[in-house]
Amino acid sequence: MLKSIFKAIAIAATLPLAGTAAAQGGNELVIWHAYRAAEKAAFERVVENFAKSPAAKGMKVSTLAIPYDAYADKISAAVPRGKGPDVFIYAQDRLGGWIEAGKTVEPIDFYVDKATRDRLLPGMIDAMTYKGGVYGLPINYKMPTLIYNKDLVKAPPKTTDEMVKLARTLTNTASGRYGLAYWYTNFYFHSALMNAFGGAVFDKDGKLILNSPATIASLNQMMTWYKKDGVLPTEPGEALIASMFNEGKAAMVINGPWFVGDIDKKINVGFALLPVVDAAKKPMRPWMTIEGAYVAASSAHKEVAYELVKYLTSEEAGLILALEGRQLHTNKAIYNNAKVSGDPVLKAFREQLDQAVPMPNRPEMTMVWSPVTTAMNKIVKGNATVEAALKEASGSIQDSINALRKGK
Repeated sequence: MLKSIFKAIAIAATLPLAGTAAAQGGNELVIWHAYRAAEKAAFERVVENFAKSPAAKGMKVSTLAIPYDAYADKISAAVPRGKGPDVFIYAQDRLGGWIEAGKTVEPIDFYVDKATRDRLLPGMIDAMTYKGGVYGLPINYKMPTLIYNKDLVKAPPKTTDEMVKLARTLTNTASGRYGLAYWYTNFYFHSALMNAFGGAVFDKDGKLILNSPATIASLNQMMTWYKKDGVLPTEPGEALIASMFNEGKAAMVINGPWFVGDIDKKINVGFALLPVVDAAKKPMRPWMTIEGAYVAASSAHKEVAYELVKYLTSEEAGLILALEGRQLHTNKAIYNNAKVSGDPVLKAFREQLDQAVPMPNRPEMTMVWSPVTTAMNKIVKGNATVEAALKEASGSIQDSINALRKGK
């Protein structure tokens, strides 16, 4: 806890003077984001369009790109002290923690009307909701899907039994070739299997239920693919998987839209829905991260800030963000556009959306990653059984949750 406090103080002390106008009034609206390259260019164009509209009320509107690794900590350190932006963009997984900490995110229930809700894809607003209140509007979403080499896979598998059977024919461990590759020791990627079996981290009331028969079954399924079927490479990771796919040494991968930019142009790439898990009789359902736009609690321009947030969810903004920034936008109308619906990448991930689950936005979620990562590595390396590793991880997480609640 003390380390976190000292880290926040240190980050706050190094915050740039530019782009910190939230609580200072004036005639400038400041937006923080972590976009780069095409995403950054498209986002800035959208903001420029808003600045020219009547909704901006003549205010200067500026953006500041924050390096992603430091971004969440900068928000936590700066915004409650009035040193941050008027609007910031971030995924929903930190939302609960910021709300519980206070003085970070402004509730926007008062502003959000039916027309704004109705323009969004189903379920998106739920990710911006915490304890019944709406605290942001969703802009885009990301989740893994099945990506394959069309020269190696003529027809993508519909079920996991089909996937494993095909992967066996394409695996040659002596030459380093595998039919399937994904970061199976990463809990985010494993979520697709866990959710298919009916597992979850928390129940609807926030009780930790990670150590359940369903989650155990999902981990046993993963280990069957790895150990018994032998279709997965050892020591998986993003860089290795990208290298293998580009060298034709991985026929199928499970990855997200961020992976697409790393695919070599020579690869004849295809996309398909994640398959149905035969043992669970349900499709793989990956966790979805949803980036939201939030009005900072310290903003001196909350009404104009909300107008910007709302504009970011509009069809006009969505087409720019999708076609120029390659983002999966939340406005459902853009998918009626021929350029969007005809784009194989945007089309594939839009279809996967219907079989995805929003990642939990509870503050306790930040306590889950490290213990579960340790558990999954122990399981894969044979240092612990699935049951023992998951029991240990759950105990560690519950201890952290108890300490958090006791400290309130």
